[in-house]
Amino acid sequence: MIVASLLLILVAVVLLVVGLAGGSSVLLAASIAASLLAAIALVVGARQAAASRAAAARVDPDATEERRPPAGRARRVGANFPAGPDIPVQRASAPIDADDTGWRQPPGSPVAGANPDGAAAGKAAVPADEPPALRVSPADAALVAELDAEVQVVDGRPRYHLADCAHLYGREPEPLPVAEAVRLGFTPCARCAPDDALLADARPR
Repeated sequence: MIVASLLLILVAVVLLVVGLAGGSSVLLAASIAASLLAAIALVVGARQAAASRAAAARVDPDATEERRPPAGRARRVGANFPAGPDIPVQRASAPIDADDTGWRQPPGSPVAGANPDGAAAGKAAVPADEPPALRVSPADAALVAELDAEVQVVDGRPRYHLADCAHLYGREPEPLPVAEAVRLGFTPCARCAPDDALLADARPR
């Protein structure tokens, strides 16, 4: 259509020159008509070109690739991109007793599903300087979970300790009832063995 409009413009110019030279009003009218047709053809051609460019952009893989997130980059939480099978989205649960400013839930030690070293599957590993967890029988663990005796916990650490535990040196421990510590997912320290001492005090002599 653009080529046709250019040809019509050329015809209109020729008719205008010949009409002016010969003083023919018919040729002048034909020149005006050819100019109008050229303008219409130009508008139609421009719209067709714009439509073809838009269609090419919709099917162009390079254009759509720019709008996709990189395959190797994790999506932000709350982004508009759906989580693909190759990039799992981590959903963190709210800490227990979040209103209490004295301590937080220990990392990697939820109330349920903790393994003996105090870390759950998929959670962060226990710090390298953290003592191992004391292995306690299920019956003894159930008894400890009912005691009111105080133990010491350190913010962000998964173990609970006796007050004289060497691991607490240089740290800022906070007292907590052992039943509460167990409910929050803390596990006993193997270095000071708080469960052994608490059960020995709780059993009748």
